[in-house]
Amino acid sequence: MRKILLPEEKPKKSLRFLYYNPFGKPILKLMTCRWVSKIAGKYLDSRLSKGMIKKYIRKNQIDMAQYEEEEYSCFNAFFTRRIKKELRPFDSEPTAFCSPCDGKLTVFPIDQDSRFEVKGYTYTVETLLQSAELAGKFQGGYCFIFRLCVDDYHRYAYLDDCQKGENVFIKGKLHTVQPTALEKRRVFTENCREYTLMQTANFGNVAQVEVGAMMVGRIVNNHGAGEFKRGEEKGRFEFGGSTIIVLVEKDKVLPDEELLKNTQDGNETIVRAGERLGVRA
Repeated sequence: MRKILLPEEKPKKSLRFLYYNPFGKPILKLMTCRWVSKIAGKYLDSRLSKGMIKKYIRKNQIDMAQYEEEEYSCFNAFFTRRIKKELRPFDSEPTAFCSPCDGKLTVFPIDQDSRFEVKGYTYTVETLLQSAELAGKFQGGYCFIFRLCVDDYHRYAYLDDCQKGENVFIKGKLHTVQPTALEKRRVFTENCREYTLMQTANFGNVAQVEVGAMMVGRIVNNHGAGEFKRGEEKGRFEFGGSTIIVLVEKDKVLPDEELLKNTQDGNETIVRAGERLGVRA
């Protein structure tokens, strides 16, 4: 039985103000601009931000014994710290469909019109990828949404041996990925994001979409097109909560029933990189 994250009864006051109060809308419009996040990013890349690290560790109760020892030159160097490899082993069974990252997972079916529904909003794969041709590949498949919070490990990996295409960046805003925002905006198709199509060894064509978020959420993919192995590091998010969306084709993956049930009950499932989420269909 996996751990689940129950929905918050009350969102944070600051988020309620930004997303529910009409007086918060002008501030929200400013905060979601990319140039604001770029300014924040420059500070977090500087030595001046080192003083934030100890307070952040205490506040989020981060066990630093899980991470490789390192001297951090700035807050972003700390935020993208590497976890000890033995703590994130990838399931080596070829038929195991693995999580590419740590996060809070929900799984949604993609209907025959390439749509899926999250928090009352209907999304289309075409809008997410901005490609009608690619959208058709995922009709009748599944959409795996991994929501990464600020205390999660923010590096991600290839979920299977694959031939990867080039990264495609889509400009947008930078909303938070907290549930409060998901209930008020189509965050996944409004935010900046970067996707790639992977021809995997065991699960057909898979699209992986990295979605940025408020206050940097910077996407850093390590590679362009090429051939890569299951568990090899694909990239990282710099400071800010972020999301990874994985799309799979029809009749390629059978998600674990537990994950589907938790999603239907309105709960997120806590998962780790390398963990089995389902099997080859």
